[in-house]
Amino acid sequence: MTFPLADVQIEALAEDAWLLRFGDTIDADVNNRVHAAAARLRANLLNVECIPAYASLLLRFDVTHWLDDDGRFCAERLQHVIAAAWNASSSTETATREVIIPVWYGGDAGADLPEVAAHARMSADEVVARHVAAIYRVAMLGFAPGFPYLLGLDPALAMPRRSNPRTSVPAGSVAIGGQQTGIYPQALPGGWQLIGRTPVRLFDLAVASPSLLQPGDHVRFRAIDEREYGRLADDASASASA
Repeated sequence: MTFPLADVQIEALAEDAWLLRFGDTIDADVNNRVHAAAARLRANLLNVECIPAYASLLLRFDVTHWLDDDGRFCAERLQHVIAAAWNASSSTETATREVIIPVWYGGDAGADLPEVAAHARMSADEVVARHVAAIYRVAMLGFAPGFPYLLGLDPALAMPRRSNPRTSVPAGSVAIGGQQTGIYPQALPGGWQLIGRTPVRLFDLAVASPSLLQPGDHVRFRAIDEREYGRLADDASASASA
């Protein structure tokens, strides 16, 4: 069906879930529109959960809130309320959160850094310098709980995924996959190029908000050495067991 808002398409995924499509590419401008829409709808629309992705926004809702007089789900009513919330005049400006992630680059932490450097035709040190110089945005969480897909990678560092994925990538691994960078929150299979590792826990079910990073957050990386990595890892373990 066609959504009543310009150039946005809506797809019914289930009786209690709709997908708003803003485009079909990995593009920073499109992703900005997705997050702006999510913020506006969250601020003005009750009883609907908004989950942003790269170029789409998933809306999940309780069907019982959107019934007509005969007790049947009324899609037109929900469309009207979404459109009204979208056009509401209330401000949805929120402060962007920035999270600093310390990373031990290369060595045992980043086995693919030499290959990335060779592919980019630069030294490993320059790869690290360019990687930490960028400001990234969490475009979406996916693949595994707490896994952030980050936009903002220097195009010169883009590199295809490995032809033979690893059966287990260590938790905290910082990696490059195509034109994106990301962080493995747990030990997982994966085919991205590993360039470093962070001691920071990205996903912890023991805390109120399990995922450290949220869609829309800004991320900066800070290069650390193996000794600081070990110290921070010990501190994180002590905090987790306290």
